[in-house]
Amino acid sequence: MKTEIPEEILRVKQRLSIIGDSPALIEAIKRAVTVAPIDLSVLVTGPSGAGKEFFPKIIHQFGARKHKKYIAVNCGAIPEGTIDSELFGHEKGSFTGAVSSRKGYFEEADGGTIFLDEVAELPLTTQARLLRVLETGEFLKVGSSVVQTTDIRVVAATNVDLIRAVAEGRFREDLYYRLSTVVINVPPLHERGEDIVLLARKFAADFAEKYMTKPITFSEEAKRAMMLYNWPGNVRQLKNIIDQLALFEAGSEISRRQLLEALPVGRDPNSTPMIAPSDDSSGLERKMIFQMLFSMRDEIETLKKRLDESSGESDLQAPVRDVRALMAPDHVSDGFNGNPLDLSERRTIEDTLARHGGNKKQAAEELQISLRTLYRKMQDLGIS
Repeated sequence: MKTEIPEEILRVKQRLSIIGDSPALIEAIKRAVTVAPIDLSVLVTGPSGAGKEFFPKIIHQFGARKHKKYIAVNCGAIPEGTIDSELFGHEKGSFTGAVSSRKGYFEEADGGTIFLDEVAELPLTTQARLLRVLETGEFLKVGSSVVQTTDIRVVAATNVDLIRAVAEGRFREDLYYRLSTVVINVPPLHERGEDIVLLARKFAADFAEKYMTKPITFSEEAKRAMMLYNWPGNVRQLKNIIDQLALFEAGSEISRRQLLEALPVGRDPNSTPMIAPSDDSSGLERKMIFQMLFSMRDEIETLKKRLDESSGESDLQAPVRDVRALMAPDHVSDGFNGNPLDLSERRTIEDTLARHGGNKKQAAEELQISLRTLYRKMQDLGIS
């Protein structure tokens, strides 16, 4: 049962076209809405491509400065030699090429909000200037000795571990604490569950509308593959993949194989790393194998039915006998019906139960199946 989303959060999502209902995303939006009316510095963290840019917009649009200017600055895209001039402005003749005076972003956005994306890319000298603005509201233009003031709210974002950057001397500790009065963590895409499918549908519909093509749809297997894949490039990568499929497969239902072939890693569907990385690599491997076993079981059952239906045809009698012989009980042990897949399932379940001392609930959680399904599997496979 899904947790009911407050009406205020729904309005924010609708206003900014934010797609998704995952708990981690809703919690991040709640934090942004809560801090918006309070004039504090905010640090937005999360991996690249996860959608961090939405949160400073929420803070600005739902705060007291919503009628003032909002300026977004990508600190990583500005050369080190000109970053101070871009942020704080410069006087005429202060450096080669400064043919006239220029206002910086902090002066332009006076009274409003400035969003500093990739703030960890700022040089240490610029970090010192930024700290002064946050502490006193004062700054100096490049080439000027006249102190100017600005009334501005700073929202910063980074995909870098700033604690580690501080320890390595790449980021000022005092600036970190000034920026991180409130921290908002944006979840990576692979942690957002069914949001992935919702986003894929939205991107597919947007592409079809923009370029007047037939929309693509997704098979159930493709949807499951989407939710298992790691998405290292997050929402940005998902949009890129959906745009490719919408272009070259217009009007089609996208299969699991078509999706996997569009991904930049693992062209072989049996070797693609479909699940997010984990510190427990052996546990990850077990989960991935178990999921593959369940998906393969239906295919094997279908094959058996087809062989049974074809058993009366003379040209198929020999292969049918061979398959049935392989599946006969005397080819396996432990009371199995002879299906090699059942043997693999049984070993996987028994190993998992053993690791958890027979605790079925914990075993079911590791295998990513319900407790009821685990009991049924144990009964079918003869596990006591």
